[in-house]
Amino acid sequence: MKKLGQLLAAALIAAGCVNAGPVFSEDATIKLWSRADRSGPLRAGNIVAAADQYNRILEAAGSDVRVVVELIETNARGFDADALDVLKAHSVGDTPDILVAAHEWIGSFVEAGLAANLEEHIAANEPLYADMIPQLWESVKYKGERYGIPQDSEIRMFFLNNDILRAAGKSEEFIAGLPAAVEAGEFTMYDFCDLAAEAVDSGAAKVGWVHRPNVGPDFQMAMASFGIDIYNEEEAKLQITRKGLVAYYSWLQYCVENGSLPADMTTWSWDSVHAAFRGGDALSKFHGIWNVGAQLESFGISGADEYFNLITWIHSPPGEKGGQPKNLSHPIVYVVGDTPNKDLAAMIVALASQHVPNTAHAVGTNHTPINYGQASMPEFVEKGWALIAGTPMLKHAEFMPNHSKIGQYNAITYQGVQAVETGELSPEEAADLVIDELEVELGDDVIILE
Repeated sequence: MKKLGQLLAAALIAAGCVNAGPVFSEDATIKLWSRADRSGPLRAGNIVAAADQYNRILEAAGSDVRVVVELIETNARGFDADALDVLKAHSVGDTPDILVAAHEWIGSFVEAGLAANLEEHIAANEPLYADMIPQLWESVKYKGERYGIPQDSEIRMFFLNNDILRAAGKSEEFIAGLPAAVEAGEFTMYDFCDLAAEAVDSGAAKVGWVHRPNVGPDFQMAMASFGIDIYNEEEAKLQITRKGLVAYYSWLQYCVENGSLPADMTTWSWDSVHAAFRGGDALSKFHGIWNVGAQLESFGISGADEYFNLITWIHSPPGEKGGQPKNLSHPIVYVVGDTPNKDLAAMIVALASQHVPNTAHAVGTNHTPINYGQASMPEFVEKGWALIAGTPMLKHAEFMPNHSKIGQYNAITYQGVQAVETGELSPEEAADLVIDELEVELGDDVIILE
């Protein structure tokens, strides 16, 4: 293994795949900040392995110095709590050289002076990033520049039960053509609700479709289908349009009134939501690709052929004909601290982001890849067929804005979802309520558009 590493290092240097890199005359310690994450141990583990690889590069180049990784592993309950902890540490001068974070915190890290700008590093090491899926770069930008490297990705989409469509009288040609019809802007959000209502009316389904029963980012892809752009990149502020909100809430009202969406959806438990689709009662559910494993188990099927005979994936359809479909991805990212070690840290991140280490993480955690070429690697082909199938959907991916108040924003817009679905408020009334709440709670952090 050591010999292989030396050969790889020499090949990288000879091919110019790494630049000259930082020059240092003694061993360097890289501080790595990461949550203790049992579900994704290679997020930190790949950095440690990349440092080992970098040491082999140094050895092959004849250098006696070495890189040592000091792992700062926290017990934070989630990425939001962890981000607040690292900001506190930074405020007293304890800034990590590399941190694992949810991408939406990048704006806060930049404003705090924690995150290093990586534009020059990426340009200088272009061969190491040439295969990166371009859309993923949008998740690490703040005011137009990149301050992170995507560590993994995911896709959230609409799942449809083909057997219910068949029982409702839909042809195989219709079922097979649904994804393309959505891509072409021919099948809209209203068509989706009509199809779900038809499934219920025919007796093929007990429930038309279900969504998450609480606050969360999934709703952003449905909002985007109705032309709601929730972030002003130039001003680094959240934004909302009343016209878009009314259109979005009007669609939800339509779905409840035509019987495709339960009016009490926001009172359901997560177990009930999952059971409705996995138990064969609901035609559709929108959520994430990580559901595939549980779907295989619940439906008693295995392998790609059986799965796609039963399940169809579509983007969130456009709000009107001719529009663009949308979906959502929520990457975890590597952020390089703006420290004296930032050049060295960035190179280690680059090595950790290559096809082999990222594939080990992605396949083991059911995440889509960050590089196109990973989809043809043997481990992906053997174990990650669902991830391979989901990767092309990233071209329509939206991302949570890199803004610290996106959680509050989502919670407030969800109030409108609840009010409209239960019939408490009209779409217009709900939009007005949400806008008022956004202005009060977010103040200058939100732009209100007409």
